[in-house]
Amino acid sequence: MLTSKSLRIRIAASFVLLFVPFGVALAQEQPLKIDYRLGMSHPSSHLFEVTIEVGLPADTKTNSLDFQMPKWSPGRYAVFDFAKNVQEVQAAAGICPPNSRCDMAMRPVTRVDDQTWRVPFMNSSSLTITYKVFANDLSGTFSQLDARHANFNGGCVFMYVVNHKQDPVSLSINAPKSWHIVNARTESKDKTEFQFPNWDIMIDTPTEIAPDWTEDDFKVDGKTYHVVVHSLGNEGSKRPDLVRGIEKIVRAETAMWGPPEFDSYTFLVHFANDGHSSDGMEHLTSTQVIMPGALGETGMLEETLDGIAHEFFHVWNVKRLRPIELGPWDFTRPANTRGLWIAEGITNYYGHLMQRRAGLWDDAKLLSTLAGQITEVENAPGSRLMSAEESSLSAPFIDDAVHAQHTNLENTSISYYPKGEVLGIVIDLLIRGKTNGKASLDDVMRRMYEEFYLKSPNSTYYLRGRGYKNEDFERVTSEVAGTDMSDFFKLYVRGVESPPYETAFAQVGLRLVRDPRAPVAVGVSADENDQVNFKIASVRPDSPAAEAGMEVGDIVTLFGGIKLTPANFLKTIARYKPGDRIQVTLQRGGRSMQTALTLTSAKVFDYRIEEMKDATLDATLGAKALRAAWLNGK
Repeated sequence: MLTSKSLRIRIAASFVLLFVPFGVALAQEQPLKIDYRLGMSHPSSHLFEVTIEVGLPADTKTNSLDFQMPKWSPGRYAVFDFAKNVQEVQAAAGICPPNSRCDMAMRPVTRVDDQTWRVPFMNSSSLTITYKVFANDLSGTFSQLDARHANFNGGCVFMYVVNHKQDPVSLSINAPKSWHIVNARTESKDKTEFQFPNWDIMIDTPTEIAPDWTEDDFKVDGKTYHVVVHSLGNEGSKRPDLVRGIEKIVRAETAMWGPPEFDSYTFLVHFANDGHSSDGMEHLTSTQVIMPGALGETGMLEETLDGIAHEFFHVWNVKRLRPIELGPWDFTRPANTRGLWIAEGITNYYGHLMQRRAGLWDDAKLLSTLAGQITEVENAPGSRLMSAEESSLSAPFIDDAVHAQHTNLENTSISYYPKGEVLGIVIDLLIRGKTNGKASLDDVMRRMYEEFYLKSPNSTYYLRGRGYKNEDFERVTSEVAGTDMSDFFKLYVRGVESPPYETAFAQVGLRLVRDPRAPVAVGVSADENDQVNFKIASVRPDSPAAEAGMEVGDIVTLFGGIKLTPANFLKTIARYKPGDRIQVTLQRGGRSMQTALTLTSAKVFDYRIEEMKDATLDATLGAKALRAAWLNGK
């Protein structure tokens, strides 16, 4: 998953203990015959119509079944409580063939809790459950049904039968006339019936249904790749560039990992052209990328390929090579894993690096992007309070979560995306230096994939192999590096110290330079939505602004007698030096207030990566050779 912005080991360990009996309990249940039907008879209502038909084994002793909507879905870890959009749940005895009129006895439906409905069999050998789901959000997590198309992610649409997620299921889709169905399992535009080995795989198959999507295909090493585009704006003749760019990414990433285990893969790309729909979500044999603009807009092609590079890397890292808590899941509680800095953060790193290896970026673009990630991490107050592992555990709070109450997360948290990315950079370069270029983070990832996915015995019904623990990643990293890396993980992964950037970049003849963003520190940022007034969007803790009692929402009208605006902020503070005391006039709640702050030296820096100077010739040649191998994937 690609998104913007982000408790303890004991919690994750307890989850693992719960996880094993959960799988055992599932194995003890007799499998049911479970068939799903999806209708959309009135697209403008935004209501999907779901039917679940369940048949019991002849000798079952089950008296009732529980049907449950997940609280969240894989890839996005905030709790969204999908049950809130479920309506009109009904049940009947028996199963009525499609397009038939049947006189079926109704069964009572009892809502057990916020996400669960219970239906008794009452001497029936089968049941039919129907309900509707409101869906009007185009994203990698939610679903949308409207007059132009249907797009669904199964986790927010399909209930599962409790204790039977492991059972095989089928899905039949009844689409409006002239609308065509496409997902990772469609071989033709008229395919409407799908079979899945279990519910988890069904919801891992995002689907687009529309009259006007288009498809381009290419092959790499005998595998077929489908580029499906639903475009709602001007493409500016950039479709061929999009397909060529995706192919370059596929070639670069498969060159690192080796051949993927699937025969075909589908890129579902939406150019929503609505100014706000934006997301990316990984799946086993497909990805869904949603862009807010039209393909023809300046920069939209490059942003799309950036998302594709990240999501396709997930084919291996997180969808197959995965933390132990990620699949199968308990959807009645938030996910708790310490490994998202690996699953998402290191994927973020490789998503950027692979664009350089694919020839889409040059060296300057890559180094600028990596420096930007370091800038984000090093300037974030939460980076000194929250470790990479704690950030991973906090995903339900920071992964696009909606908060009804004010929080202080901006000052106390850091996203596992940039935090994991900067750790990935440093680990990669340190290994290259320690082994004189004989090994790298590439080798760590391949070793992990082989050990935990390809060669480990299956631990659950869900997928091959088993999940890993953070300690496993630490062990394999040490083995590949040929040295004990435990202190690194203690200080920088479980701890909050800044990673040894200088040492890492020196291995490839580069250095990290920081420049103060302003000559003095104030400790506030402006609300980007207000271009006229300087409305405070954030106050940095332990800053001059915090000491002066300035708060989020205050409007700074005068700063040292000068009318302050977002446009002139940096120019205004550039007039001062550390130690200067400034009179400030604020508007708070309609009242004018006076305060004063004492400026300090700069606290926020911009980082850049540049060539090392004054190195010996031999050192320079060796470092440049390591750099070339890093950038080109050797």
